Amino acid sequence: MRALLDRYFHISGRRSTVRREVIAGLTVFGAMAYIVAVNPAILAATGLDRHDMVLTTIAGAVAGTLIMGLWARLPIALAPAMSSNVLFAQVIVQQAHVGPRTAFTVVLFSGLCFTLLSLTRLRQKISQGFPPSIILGIQVAIGVFIARVGLISGGVAVPTPGGLGFGSLADPRVLLVLGGILVCAILSVIRLPAGLLLTILALTIAGAMISHDGQKITRLPDHWMDWPHYPIHLLLPFDFSDFFAHIGLLLPITLYVLLSDFFDATGTLLSVAHRAGLCGTKEHPDLDRRAYASDGAGSIVGAMLGTCTVSAYVENLAGAEVGGRTGLSALVVAVLFGLSSFLWPLITSIPAIATAPILVLVGLNMMGGLARLPSAQAEALPPLCMLLIAGVTGNFMLSLACGMLLYTGLALALRRFEQLTWTVLGLDAAFVCYMVLQSRF
Repeated sequence: MRALLDRYFHISGRRSTVRREVIAGLTVFGAMAYIVAVNPAILAATGLDRHDMVLTTIAGAVAGTLIMGLWARLPIALAPAMSSNVLFAQVIVQQAHVGPRTAFTVVLFSGLCFTLLSLTRLRQKISQGFPPSIILGIQVAIGVFIARVGLISGGVAVPTPGGLGFGSLADPRVLLVLGGILVCAILSVIRLPAGLLLTILALTIAGAMISHDGQKITRLPDHWMDWPHYPIHLLLPFDFSDFFAHIGLLLPITLYVLLSDFFDATGTLLSVAHRAGLCGTKEHPDLDRRAYASDGAGSIVGAMLGTCTVSAYVENLAGAEVGGRTGLSALVVAVLFGLSSFLWPLITSIPAIATAPILVLVGLNMMGGLARLPSAQAEALPPLCMLLIAGVTGNFMLSLACGMLLYTGLALALRRFEQLTWTVLGLDAAFVCYMVLQSRF
């Protein structure tokens, strides 16, 4: 068996061992297992059953990771992305007012386009030709959007006549969330791989001992384990007729989901592969196309299984740090995700206060991209505009549209016509249509 694994995954050729790959897989799973609790909590806001979302989250993670590990043979695990789940629930379903099946159709088309781009040279051309300031704006705007959702779901930010206000410190849930954010930040700074997962467990246990309005915050199930029952009704959950009926509204959203996954996946894959010594060398200057195609295929399969965009996680860097170099470590992660499906009764009992700090910390980390803010005012204003509008209004697509149009307006005013590529102009037209159509709802 050891020899078979070595031949298939090229373990010796990449100067690794089976033991090292298994340890890397355990490390990566510990770092990203929090998604099994967080993703269902976010998607349940669309009306989807939380138990169903636990199992589709796991199914999407297993499928995407197996594709990456067995086909691309890279030490990279995939799961439903933290940015896409918030967009799925908050933007596509709640703000665009379409059903979850139509939203899954958006994810499907985005994944198909990503995979096609990955198999051609267009991927590299788009990466090199897209405005860096808009890429930065997408990252920081979705970061503040995710953090905003976390603060609201945890009760730290509450609706007031003037917008959002600070929650009551007399509410034990608010204190737990604030404490959770502090613990999350500390564990993240000291780089504990399972820090986010441990925070969820600690807050869930604390919630089981603290009451609010006469009830425990965490309501533990009668039994912690059970046989998983996959929701067959979410297999191929698409509504193509509704998608094309609202194509003017949904096309810009589909383009954003595509762009978000495109740049996020490209950056993550290159970062992990470079740290593992699998690209950035004279022999391998860039990743094989199968790596990018695997990420796109993961989203396609994830949509077919009933979950949001499946993508590579930056937490894979933890596995690379301990020596993960081959797809065997990804295979280990997939097996562990599969085993976690037996804990679905416990996972569905995790309260919102346990997942809210994770959303806040993930959002803050994404906003860390502000450190790369250009010094030139014309380049800095679009991402700052996107950040401001996303944080104040909670409308991410509107922030992206305003950022794109501001970028175009500045380029015209400064006569930088070389910046107005067909990609930029096409997106401008799409987002203008989106703003007009969205105003009718």
